[in-house]
Amino acid sequence: MAESPELDPSQEPKSADTQNGCERGHGPYQPHEPGYGLDEPGYSPYEDVIPDPEARMLAIKNAKAYLLKASTKSGLNLYDHFANILTNILDEQPTNTVDIIEDISKDVKWAQFRKKMDTLRDEHLISSTFEAAQNCKALFVKEGGEEEHEEIEEEMGHHTLPNVMETAFYFEQAGIGLSKDESYCIFLALKNLINVQPIQTCRFWGKILGLEMNYIIAEVQLQEGEGEEETGEEGEGTTAEGEKEMGEAEEEDEQKQKEAEPPKSTYKPPPEIPKEANGTGTNKYVYFVCNEPGKPWVKLPPVTPAQIVCARKIKKFFTGRLDTPVMSFPPFPGNEANYLRAQIARISAGTHVSPTGFYQFPDEDEEDEEGADTYEENPEFEPRPVAEMVESLTLWAHHVKGILKQGRCVWINPSQKLEENEEEEDEEEEEDEEEEQQEERGPPLLTLISEDEGMKDIPAWTAQASTNLIPEYSVAILQSNRWPGAYAFASGGKFENIYFGWGHKYSPESHTPELPPPAQEEYPTGPEITETVDPTVEEEAAFKAAQEEALAEAEEEEEEEEEDD
Repeated sequence: MAESPELDPSQEPKSADTQNGCERGHGPYQPHEPGYGLDEPGYSPYEDVIPDPEARMLAIKNAKAYLLKASTKSGLNLYDHFANILTNILDEQPTNTVDIIEDISKDVKWAQFRKKMDTLRDEHLISSTFEAAQNCKALFVKEGGEEEHEEIEEEMGHHTLPNVMETAFYFEQAGIGLSKDESYCIFLALKNLINVQPIQTCRFWGKILGLEMNYIIAEVQLQEGEGEEETGEEGEGTTAEGEKEMGEAEEEDEQKQKEAEPPKSTYKPPPEIPKEANGTGTNKYVYFVCNEPGKPWVKLPPVTPAQIVCARKIKKFFTGRLDTPVMSFPPFPGNEANYLRAQIARISAGTHVSPTGFYQFPDEDEEDEEGADTYEENPEFEPRPVAEMVESLTLWAHHVKGILKQGRCVWINPSQKLEENEEEEDEEEEEDEEEEQQEERGPPLLTLISEDEGMKDIPAWTAQASTNLIPEYSVAILQSNRWPGAYAFASGGKFENIYFGWGHKYSPESHTPELPPPAQEEYPTGPEITETVDPTVEEEAAFKAAQEEALAEAEEEEEEEEEDD
């Protein structure tokens, strides 16, 4: 037999494993496997040369900086967390570490927040529930002064404490309100407030939510002669007299300094609009707030027109701390307590409503002037059925006067007080300005809510019954779409208003802060101070030639005069 030709080793048939470039018994290496790329040309596992060490070190630093970035919630970073996990694994060396790596991570993270008990006795941990119970504990203790207050109320024949639980029951029919426990604690907190303050009427206004803490608000009306602020006019008079005496002695020095001083600005700021007196307009009621039932009540300051005007231009979340500064543009004149008081005035003016006819003016002849600010209950009021209260908005009316653009309920001319202090020369200019100012008038008191303007396609109010299954026992619920969170109910001869929300007005579009005003001109532009255009070379040459001719003519005239002499 003929011998078979010897095959070249390079021409021997390769197995499937060898054809794929791998050893027998192994499949092709994937990109994530360690052996990937070993068979590529130009690769040597013994070469330790790094192509670009600076770029590699920069990548390492960036990766470490990313791992060291702390979390905004827990304050931990991933680098330390991985280090603690590896330390725990190497110390304990558990079996099947891969299967329990998630549990080890949770244990390491939990140990960061666990209190170290290195004392002989375990420290007592005070929970938030226990702290809340401690604050409410004082509400359930009856003091001796309360009995005297109850006796006085029985003699007077009326109770200043509102029935918060009854109001909560009616609002609960529509799924509005707080829990029964919190409502009862607010009930007791209002009772403590009445025992401490000289209050004539009291009402639970509502609850405004905050980022850190919330505000529970009580609307009260103090007794006559209480809560009046000192004006301090006597002190102002003495300081004015002292300033006059010092001014006479320094007149001569001032006159000497005026010659060297630069010109002063002639700008006069607009006159400050005075706030409304206590018991009238936006300051008709006094408001007390607290963060939780059981904490001390804090009296809010009266609101000013400047605060209301600025509050309309900004939108800020409350923090729950009254002394927090309000950072906004335009700058708000006050802290969070003033901003809270301004929002309460705005919400009350726009959402406090009552059934039509429940209130009436004391004198019908004076509705247009003085009688429009006061009202009283109508003893002949006949309640309407719930079905009619829901169908027609004409059966609801505002019983709080609206706030004008000026920031007051009653318009005032701010330039009247300036006329008394200014000279006779400026009176004519002021009269011209007064003619341009027109008196601003808002809707009168007890205006129907059907006249309120809507927001694009959204009506200002939405009325509905609490239930359609049992209409004879339903309650009429009114919801404000302009101020989300404001509600009112009416059932028979009873009604009430309440607010639960963030204290923000609804805006169909996103809130856009006001832009800063344009920069004022430093000086009026005109031909007198405008810089002239530089002349050309030809104009300069002609100007020089004209000057030389003029000088030559002047010299000739002088020589002729000398010869004549």
